[in-house]
Amino acid sequence: MNIKTFEMKSKKGITIKVSNLGCAIISLWVPDKDGKPRDIVHGLDNAEDYDNAHPYFGVVCGRVANRIGYSRFMLDGVEYKVEANDGPHHLHGGVNAFDKKVWTVEEATDDKIVFSYVSPDGENGYPGKLTAYVTYKLNDDTLRIEYRAETDTKTVCNLTNHSYFNLDGHDSPTVHDHIMQICSDKITAVDENLIPTGELSDITGTPFDFRTPKSIGQDIKSTGDGYDHNYVLDNPGVAAIVSSQKSGISMTVKTNSPGIQLYTANFLDGSVVGKGVSYKKQSAFCLETQLYPDCVNKPEFPTPIVTAQKPQEFFTEFVFLVK
Repeated sequence: MNIKTFEMKSKKGITIKVSNLGCAIISLWVPDKDGKPRDIVHGLDNAEDYDNAHPYFGVVCGRVANRIGYSRFMLDGVEYKVEANDGPHHLHGGVNAFDKKVWTVEEATDDKIVFSYVSPDGENGYPGKLTAYVTYKLNDDTLRIEYRAETDTKTVCNLTNHSYFNLDGHDSPTVHDHIMQICSDKITAVDENLIPTGELSDITGTPFDFRTPKSIGQDIKSTGDGYDHNYVLDNPGVAAIVSSQKSGISMTVKTNSPGIQLYTANFLDGSVVGKGVSYKKQSAFCLETQLYPDCVNKPEFPTPIVTAQKPQEFFTEFVFLVK
């Protein structure tokens, strides 16, 4: 396995280390209000460790990220069955999915890295050969991720990056005091297994309403185990803003994706150790820009369909400022 790591540094003092194994973001150093760099993403000690089981730290998930209900979908009248790896459901492409692949390095410069992976027809149950491209660009205060998917036969695709952020540093125990704003007034309603029902729920007056900035921890107990929900984004642009008074670091998320999943690391239990830290429940948050979960089974949702004539392209930007 030819695993490589790459490092980029910006003029604003941001440093990112990525790997061609799963396109993993291993570390992301951002200067705080005192000028001290803080590594703000959970990660593992070595690039090789990402070949082992872990909770998708910093990797690109695919061919279809998030959940597919009951691990099956229909496409042009044909039923396709994919791997059930979340009870009876399919999660993040399966066990041996894009996050476990060694991607080809198409280009690597001081401020840009382009990875590609060719997923053959039938891999993990998906139809059609799919070529995925993931580009990381670092420019001053912005990390930009670009996704492109091409195919020779009609198929489905939904790519995202699954970084776990803590703006106080990856070794900080909680994100409850982080201030968050999400520019959305609806979530995709889910059942007890986190599979969308097809309904878009108005979040006004609920614990899921982040239109007015509030701490992540303010209403988290009212959600049950924590946040793990897809927010509907009606317009491209700013999707979310998160900040920490402790570090002074703020992160603005911009995207042209129609959805963003807020996940508060509810399944971390201290058993995963990386970079000298035992990562515990709600010690990080994820903001995964995406198509809606189970969109392959919900024709009323934004389509995940990719064809030879119509490739798929999305971008996400993480803009870091210090207050």
